Amino acid sequence: MTIYLETACIGNAIIFSMDKKKKRKLFFLGIVAINLIIALLFEIPVAETVDVPNRMPGRSVKCVLITDLHSCYYGDKQSTLVDMVKEQDPDLIFLCGDIFDDKKDNVNTKIFLNQAVQICPCYYVSGNHEYWSNEYDSFFAYLNLIGVHSLRGETETILLNGKRISISGVDDPSFVSNDEWNEQLLEASYGVPDDAYSILLTHRPELAEVYTAYDFDLILAGHAHCGQVRIPFLNVGLYTPNQGFFAKYVNGLYELKEGQYMIVSRGLARESTPLPRYFNNPEIVVFEI
Repeated sequence: MTIYLETACIGNAIIFSMDKKKKRKLFFLGIVAINLIIALLFEIPVAETVDVPNRMPGRSVKCVLITDLHSCYYGDKQSTLVDMVKEQDPDLIFLCGDIFDDKKDNVNTKIFLNQAVQICPCYYVSGNHEYWSNEYDSFFAYLNLIGVHSLRGETETILLNGKRISISGVDDPSFVSNDEWNEQLLEASYGVPDDAYSILLTHRPELAEVYTAYDFDLILAGHAHCGQVRIPFLNVGLYTPNQGFFAKYVNGLYELKEGQYMIVSRGLARESTPLPRYFNNPEIVVFEI
C-alpha cells in the first residue's frame, strides 16, 4: 500500500512539475489515445438480432441482412464475416446495396460473395456506390455468374419452410430517373401474390413514406451507416446521407404503418469511410419471418 501511494505521489509530482506547454501536449495525447481506443473497439463487427412483429405463423425462416460492405476487409478470405454469417445458419441472405465500392478494389466483396452463395440463397439490390463506380454492368454480370439473385424492379416468390415468401427489389435511385424508379417499385409490387409474405429490398431508408403506399410486409434497407458517429445511448446518428443531422431512419426496426415494418442496417463499412465508426459497430442483422 505504501509503495502504491509513493508511486502515485511521484506520478502526480511529475505532472504538476510540468510546464503548461507539456501539460497541454500530454492532455492532447491522452485525448488522441482515448479516441483511438474507442475507434478500435467500435470497428469490431457484431450480429444484431431484430424481432420482427409481423412474422408468419409456423416454422420460422431465418434471414441475414448485409449492407454497405464497400469491399472492406474482414480477415483472411473474409473469414470473420463469413464465419459470423455461417454461425447464424440462415435460410436467406439479403444484400441491400453498396456491397461493392466505387474506389476500393472489389476483391474482398467477391471473396465474400463466392462463399455466401454456398451458405444459402442470396438476393441483392444495388446502392449508390455501385452506380458511382461505372462498373455496375460487370457487377451484375458477376452476380449472375455466381448465382446471386439481382432484383431490379422484379419479384421472385419462393416456398421455404412451408411459407410462401415474395422477395422484391429496386435499384438505387442513382441508376434511374425518379419516374423509372417509381415504375420499378410499382412493377415489383404487382408481382407479389396475395397469399405471400412480402419483402422489399432497397438501399434507401429515407424513402420510407414512399414505401407506405404499397403493401409490402417488410422493407430492408441500409445506406445510413447510422450516421457513422452514433450518439451514445440514443438510436440516432450524427449526420446521415440524404437525411441530414440526427436522422430518423438509421438503425434497427421501424413501424412505417400498421402491419408494415422496416429494418435499417448500420452496415459494414470500415476502412472505406473518411471517419472511423464511433459508438457504432459494423453489423449484420439477423431476423426471422
